[in-house]
Amino acid sequence: DLQICQHGAPTCCTKKMEESYQAAVRRERTQSIQALNFELKYMIVGHITAFQEAFESLLRFAENRTSSLFETAYRPMAKEAAEPVKELFTDISLYILGAETTVESAVLRFFDSLFPLVYSRLINPGITDLSEDYTECLRLTRQDINPFGRYSKNMVTELSKSLWASRMLSQALSLGTEVINTTEHVALTKECSKALVKMQYCPHCQGLTLIRPCVGYCLNVMRGCLASVSELDAQWREYISTLEYLTNEMAASHDLEIALMGIRNSINEAILHAQLNGPQLSATVDKVCGQPKQQEGNLSSDNIVAVKEATETQTFVMAHASLNNKRREFINYMKRSRTFYASIAERLCDGDLVMRDSSTCWNGEDVV
Repeated sequence: DLQICQHGAPTCCTKKMEESYQAAVRRERTQSIQALNFELKYMIVGHITAFQEAFESLLRFAENRTSSLFETAYRPMAKEAAEPVKELFTDISLYILGAETTVESAVLRFFDSLFPLVYSRLINPGITDLSEDYTECLRLTRQDINPFGRYSKNMVTELSKSLWASRMLSQALSLGTEVINTTEHVALTKECSKALVKMQYCPHCQGLTLIRPCVGYCLNVMRGCLASVSELDAQWREYISTLEYLTNEMAASHDLEIALMGIRNSINEAILHAQLNGPQLSATVDKVCGQPKQQEGNLSSDNIVAVKEATETQTFVMAHASLNNKRREFINYMKRSRTFYASIAERLCDGDLVMRDSSTCWNGEDVV
């Protein structure tokens, strides 16, 4: 009553043993595919973590530099500006990690929050009553009167270019892990299970426990079993090319690090622009929002302070070099895995499974 290991000679197998063999080959194939995938998955997951840590390190560094701008140059509003600065960098971080948000909305939301502070603490430092309604009016007016000139739009443009590649790379890495996880649990068909039993365990039914499959026979069986997986080859090659393109984009003109470091300077230029146009802005705001309560005394010229770029270059250079090295290591490894799905049958037939250095092997029917 044997269904798979049918042979003219006497046999020591039963139908129940065949069923056990089928369960065994399914388990073994899953384990061997997982073992092949492990290194690749480990590399991708490791780099997802490394990239995210490097991104977070750069974001924290850029956030600290931006906060120090307010503490050193715009002290009257430093305390109140802390929250909008934090929100801006949180939004940037969420964008890189794939959240449904845009760089433009994050930057403009920041400048909406900044304008009431600049207006009441720097342009008209005598304002005492900054009610919720008046603050909201200032926020809404910012969109119409554009107090920060071209600097807010320039910041959107610069950040959008550099953060786009980082966001895409982050999503692409997650996609790679998903693909590997899916192929790890590929279901073997009944025909495949039978072919694997015939290749690996039918010799045992004849008492030939040391004979292994012939190389060509193993390749034919594995290619048949993993046809659906090897079909991923073209898409996987394209995926590797996309990763290469994205890492090059990040390292080239859309440099994430440079853009993040430029946030401090862009905000400083924007605030200076608003201060220099203070009288015109005040006239427009008074018409739209009304005149708030003021103390005696006007803005003194001492409040306008041009800030020199901070010289924290060493930390920045280290973070920049770290991210560049991680990119380079990662893409070099991934390029080597370009043929991963095309060669999966060959890799599964490598090693102990087949007989390589012997004159005899199992061809599915007999010892040859």
